[in-house]
Amino acid sequence: MHVATRPKKVGSWYAVGALVAHFRKKARLTQEQFAEMANLAVDTVRSIEQGRLALQPDRADQFDELLDTGGALAVVVAKLPVRDRIVQFAQGLVDHEQEAVGILTYETLVVPGLLQTPDYCRAVFDYRYPALGSETADQWVQARMDRQLVWQREQPPVGHFILEESILRRPMGGPEVLREQIRQILELVRPVHMSVQVMPMNKTPHAALGGPMVLLETPEHERLVYLEVQRASFLVDDPEEVSYYHHKYAMLRSQALSCEESECLLKELLGES
Repeated sequence: MHVATRPKKVGSWYAVGALVAHFRKKARLTQEQFAEMANLAVDTVRSIEQGRLALQPDRADQFDELLDTGGALAVVVAKLPVRDRIVQFAQGLVDHEQEAVGILTYETLVVPGLLQTPDYCRAVFDYRYPALGSETADQWVQARMDRQLVWQREQPPVGHFILEESILRRPMGGPEVLREQIRQILELVRPVHMSVQVMPMNKTPHAALGGPMVLLETPEHERLVYLEVQRASFLVDDPEEVSYYHHKYAMLRSQALSCEESECLLKELLGES
């Protein structure tokens, strides 16, 4: 079992930050002067140059123009893989998620990231404690949206989701944000390789009271399990342990509402049935 216990700084952003600092110095600007030109706090410039804050594409375009780099920063940022735009403790998931042939997800508190709308996702990050800075939250939202491109692959993975009913009743971001999120779930699971089931709040027995899980199958048909709690994550690859979680997930599927019943519930929550 591979374990990541704390989010760490991402190496690629050190290189990007060093490049920003190089171009700034070449332009004979102090951090304070450049921050004023870019209409940013000087601490933001420092964080970018130190690799503690990712340089977003629109910001890269702005920096390229201000520093006359010929578009170098935008090119570098565009070439970074999705995993380098994800908080470190979740990178084990993203590494495998982007090439998986199967993704099975059980979630207990919020809609899974691979199904979230931008507004719902932003609400999740806005409610985070300790609070995130607005620029960091914007970066994380964009990274999560980028992860969803997995469904647009030429051969997308099989996706199955089991959601606790309470998720669909918690007005994350407000009632209209939740309604739009439910609409997106219905749209995303329309293709034959996608499906969703809802676990009713009054249902017992319940096979997964221990919490959420993501089951992944790699192109080589290796099976993995990703578990996350607070700021720690665990990528499980031991066959015996993985089998345990697959049996648990299978039992949960049998206990949840069927796909047809789940679709009816989602439409009922939208007032469409």
